[in-house]
Amino acid sequence: MVMGEPGREEYRIQSFDAESQQLLKTALKDPGAVDLEKVANVIVDHSLQDCVFSKEAGRMCYAIIQAESKQAGQSVFRRGLLNRLQQEYQAREQLRARSLQGWVCYVTFICNIFDYLRVNNMPMMALVNPVYDCLFRLAQPDSLSKEEEVDCLVLQLHRVGEQLEKMNRQRMDELFVLIRDGFLLPTGLSSLAQLLLLETIEFRAAGWKTTPAAHKALVVKSLQQLLRQLLRHQHPPMLLLPALSDHPLHGQEAATPIS
Repeated sequence: MVMGEPGREEYRIQSFDAESQQLLKTALKDPGAVDLEKVANVIVDHSLQDCVFSKEAGRMCYAIIQAESKQAGQSVFRRGLLNRLQQEYQAREQLRARSLQGWVCYVTFICNIFDYLRVNNMPMMALVNPVYDCLFRLAQPDSLSKEEEVDCLVLQLHRVGEQLEKMNRQRMDELFVLIRDGFLLPTGLSSLAQLLLLETIEFRAAGWKTTPAAHKALVVKSLQQLLRQLLRHQHPPMLLLPALSDHPLHGQEAATPIS
């Protein structure tokens, strides 16, 4: 997709209330006409509540940053965005305790921002350690026992793992020690979580690439495991199907870095 295509930007904005929609549309077209720190807060607040939006928020943030730079040569929005990310990062344990969904949305959001924001065509160094710290938290035993956090860990490593490793390989090595230890947990880890962690270990070992055959095998195993869970709990099989499209390894697309 080319940045600025009308459909995608409008689609993302539609999940906001009417007042926020107007604020964001103005920020994208005429950033000097609005309070860009308020815009940053609106986007972060919405990202913490809407995990679907948090997966794509980086595109909108990048577009606003570009518009502001082109119009005024300033970075008010980026500064406000990073300040708010820092505030949420410092309170991440409280956020996780208060709302697991909000925590997963935050990790998704900060990884998405890391994926899209660039300084001299390089990822922002200021985000490297915070992103790593979030992923380390997801790799702790109490997080690996929760499906939402395992899914988030796997998805973010597929999205930004290679970039992170280039920035700090030692921390990636340490993260995968935790993941391998988690894979061997005697209790508390579902069969599906084990499959996802194993696939992620193999994904990195293969140079952050998944072969079509390996991907197909994982999807088949995941489906089999999910169907077994349904049968065990006597749920109608069709209830599972709508959820499959949301799985982090379903229809996976590689993120395109923006230079």
